[in-house]
Amino acid sequence: MSRPSLSVQLYTVRDQFAADPVATLERLRDIGFTCVEPFGLREFIEPIEKALDATGLTAPTAHVTLLDGGHEQAFAAAKRVGVTTLIDPFVPEEYWTSRDSVEELADKLSAVADAAADHGLQVAYHNHWWELEQHVDGVPALEVFAGRLGGRVALEIDTYWTAVGGVDPVALLGGLGARVVAMHIKDGPATRDTFAQVPAGHGVLPVEAILAAAPTARAVVEFDDYSGDIFDGIAESFAFLTSRGVEA
Repeated sequence: MSRPSLSVQLYTVRDQFAADPVATLERLRDIGFTCVEPFGLREFIEPIEKALDATGLTAPTAHVTLLDGGHEQAFAAAKRVGVTTLIDPFVPEEYWTSRDSVEELADKLSAVADAAADHGLQVAYHNHWWELEQHVDGVPALEVFAGRLGGRVALEIDTYWTAVGGVDPVALLGGLGARVVAMHIKDGPATRDTFAQVPAGHGVLPVEAILAAAPTARAVVEFDDYSGDIFDGIAESFAFLTSRGVEA
């Protein structure tokens, strides 16, 4: 199985997308992207659909909150725009402090995944730093969570936040294996200062080793913030990743 096409998380260009969704996706298409990863799929379905239709880009994955009771609306939005993997992007830190809480969270997301499967959709979870930084019985909470899922929920590993959380992203990816269907690729000093993030290959993250550790996961470019021109930063990441064999 080969790696899916390179993507870019639209949160990276959230301000530009809010101002002009079509022009924003046109610029990403001009860089060379063929697909994007929307955020807020339910809230922004109208501009997402308009921009995808206008540019011919696809959205195989998308971030959308799934644990607030609105998952059926998320499923409908996904069907509208061709999303096949729905990724819950954020569960607050307080839910990752005990085994009972982590396992309850895993069970709830697994139930959503079962419902999604009836619609031909896949569910995944995206981490920040706290799921790795916080430990349950000496093990990073995300690993306890993954063990409870039993393969029913996939994972999108944010490799940068994994490093910030004190865990080697290469080792984590190797341990999770094919359950990782996508990974956020960003670089920088591996601190919580989002404005210190830099294009892939220009920071401390071992990006080439990360790619090798998850050869079938979709690579998704992301910046939480960037101190320069964001489209220039995206283009630099695109050039680095495609030069290392990631197909656009």
